[in-house]
Amino acid sequence: MSSELIDRARAILRDTPVVDGHNDLPWAMRAQVGYDLDALDLAADQSARLHTDLARLRTGGVGAQFWSVYVRSDLAGDRAVSATLEQIDFVRALTDRYPDQLRLALGADDMEAARTEGRIASLMGAEGGHSIDCSLATLRALHQLGVRYLTLTHNDNLPWADSATDKPVAGGLTRFGEEVVREMNRLGMLVDLSHVSADTMRDALRVTEAPVIFSHSSARAVCDHPRNIPDDVLAQLPANGGVAMATFVPKFILPAAIEWTLAADENMRAHGFHHLETTPEAMDRQRAFEAAHPRPAATAATVADHLDHMREVAGIDHIGIGGDFDGTAFVPSDLADVSGYPNLIAELLGRGWSEADLGKLTWHNAVRVLRDAEGVARELQRTRKPSIATIAQLDG
Repeated sequence: MSSELIDRARAILRDTPVVDGHNDLPWAMRAQVGYDLDALDLAADQSARLHTDLARLRTGGVGAQFWSVYVRSDLAGDRAVSATLEQIDFVRALTDRYPDQLRLALGADDMEAARTEGRIASLMGAEGGHSIDCSLATLRALHQLGVRYLTLTHNDNLPWADSATDKPVAGGLTRFGEEVVREMNRLGMLVDLSHVSADTMRDALRVTEAPVIFSHSSARAVCDHPRNIPDDVLAQLPANGGVAMATFVPKFILPAAIEWTLAADENMRAHGFHHLETTPEAMDRQRAFEAAHPRPAATAATVADHLDHMREVAGIDHIGIGGDFDGTAFVPSDLADVSGYPNLIAELLGRGWSEADLGKLTWHNAVRVLRDAEGVARELQRTRKPSIATIAQLDG
């Protein structure tokens, strides 16, 4: 990558910084130090333990981050709700700890204000509908606490929605699942369709009255993994107004990495680790496996291949970036942490992307989609009361 392209990329990011759709730092902090910011100070260099710290966010040109308040889907019921509340509490503690660097953002206006102030807008997204325990009142409570998107599923099905990586049961969304989408529209909470099955994507797009997002998903036509977005769904985004945010996870973007990752995951389980664990001990096990079985390497060019395709199918106004840092054991070689976004922008500049189009990719599209969802919510709240429907009433 030429230094000229990198310099141009950095200049673009100073004006239109990255809105990243998904970063799992809260769960990494829970797993490693029980959320203790004294034990793991993000104002210091944490490159030995995390993909994320404040200095590298600055170096990477990040202007807004959706922090994932994710909890694993093997947590269920009240345990999932409580763990989600703990994740939210950490993000609020994070923004309180570093007020000169971070600003809690509850909407598009807050994002723009943070950019003007030179701070990083900190938003929250809940990853997996198990976090609401089939309760629309709990959904509303999460919104009141600042959560601005809900990923409808994580890796496992819910009683009301099918996941991309589980055996289909509902065939998409159930009637209660559709009611969840409608209530999210009324609240102004973005419907996130990463992790859901293709049929769930299609059902949500049929039901929603507001733009949707994919917080960290790439193109299935480029890498045939069920976590990615089929072209017929990408093609619906212009009419919907939504945004698909390309992820950096190698097993979702590089076909050769799919089989390798399945073997690496099995190795983790055989040694007593959850396959998604990224603690230092788990990463030592991953590195030992990688030393014995060299990993197919993704690069910024791999991500750019997905963005080229997503732009062709959905249009420049409907794409963004969702790296999934600190939620994956492996990353592309030149997107090794949150400081790496200039490498991706430089790669796209080298492919002829204009500075105006790159500004849409990094900042404008994500801000617009949240602002549009807020507008839909204002209209719906004039005529629609909070839903008190239950899963038993709607799905029997």
